[in-house]
Amino acid sequence: MLNVYACIKLAPMIARLKRDIPKLINLAGPLLIGQLAVITFGVMDTAMVARYGADDLAALAVAGSVFISVYVGLTGVVSALAPIAGQLFGAKRYAEIGEEVRQGWWLSMALSILGVLILSNPEIFLSIAKASPEVEAKAILYLKIVAWGLPASMAMRVMVALHNAISKPTVITWLQISGLFLKIPLNAWLIYGGLGLEPMGAPGCAIATLIINWSWMIAAGLIIYRGRFYQPFGIYEQFSFPNLHKLWTLFKLGAPIGLSYLIEVTSFAFMALFIARLGTLPLAGHQIVANLGTVLYMLPLSLSIATSTLVAQSIGADQPTLAKEVAWSSLIFTTCLCVTVGLIVWIFKYPLLNLYAPPEAVKESAISLFLFIAFYQVFDALQVCSAFILRGYRVAFIPMWIYAISLWGGGLGGGYLLGFNVTGNVPAMIQGARGFWLANSASLAIAATLLMTLFVKTAHKFEKEHPPVTT
Repeated sequence: MLNVYACIKLAPMIARLKRDIPKLINLAGPLLIGQLAVITFGVMDTAMVARYGADDLAALAVAGSVFISVYVGLTGVVSALAPIAGQLFGAKRYAEIGEEVRQGWWLSMALSILGVLILSNPEIFLSIAKASPEVEAKAILYLKIVAWGLPASMAMRVMVALHNAISKPTVITWLQISGLFLKIPLNAWLIYGGLGLEPMGAPGCAIATLIINWSWMIAAGLIIYRGRFYQPFGIYEQFSFPNLHKLWTLFKLGAPIGLSYLIEVTSFAFMALFIARLGTLPLAGHQIVANLGTVLYMLPLSLSIATSTLVAQSIGADQPTLAKEVAWSSLIFTTCLCVTVGLIVWIFKYPLLNLYAPPEAVKESAISLFLFIAFYQVFDALQVCSAFILRGYRVAFIPMWIYAISLWGGGLGGGYLLGFNVTGNVPAMIQGARGFWLANSASLAIAATLLMTLFVKTAHKFEKEHPPVTT
């Protein structure tokens, strides 16, 4: 009897998974390919600079931590366009999407000014790392170069949000793949020198990135201008001055999203800055494992972005029950997938590490961190998927505080206590870089639990306030 009852209870869930998973894969597939192409930029930077020199690799780790913190925080604000435009798309209010895009560009321009100022004056952030003068000089040069690509990156993120909202991620994916093919030869030329150019090391990566960012923005803008599919949105049909009401709506939703991104990224970025105090070898080992972790993160991230799109479109179409069902299907599917990935990472840790071809001393430093990167996959999947589901509901303020308390408080604060043995009684096996990784894993588990609880309450409340229309 129990088996029959269990089958009866499971049947609707299995039916929903069969309905929703193909939709998720259809959207997430191009997103994943595109994200991996972009992440391969970082992988190539790390791998190619690792062959150039340890100081340049350390400079890349430090500068990359600062840049990604600023970049992700600012682009997270303009990503608020995705759930807003997604709901408008679901409601078939196409003409309003064009105005939201134009206002998104105004917001991106204002945020770019702030970002350029920060990246052009990074000394206060680099002082945390207490790196050698040689490493710090290279890191400063790197950041001052990439600063001038930020306006293009911000405008591009508006167009990425648009394509995600209207279920057309493949357009962006092709641009990202094209950028990768350009990045590889540019990196080789600028890092190692040749054809009359002196070797530049890590700063060469920054010049290559700058060129590609502006190329992407121009290409995406032309595609939208010439494409028939975009005509109902009327993006280029008129010029719009800044609309304070719409800008405030974007900023009110986007600021917590941007801060959530910033908190999530800086929980890793400041790990690198603190681990830099332990020396070049621990930092280089952390950089390799963190780089691999970033690649793995693209799988749940892509599925989560796809989930947010489907949830937002369902809400816009006045189908709150469908939105909730899609969200649960994604949580189940994404988590199962990431558990499998974690097991694979642990089993093949040595071959994966050998792909980076690090010196033996760096390899020994990195291998001890693989248990953590395999272990936290399940919590990472649950927290990122829940966060993006909530963004589909346009809920971002409380998740921001959840991230702050768990990732900054538990993850970064706890990592500092463990890593540097502040209390004096931390076991040696969880000191140093391992202490930071252990605390980070625990903080992700806390964030996942709180975000899932908030999603359940939000979905129930929304469904109650928006009952299905009956005829």
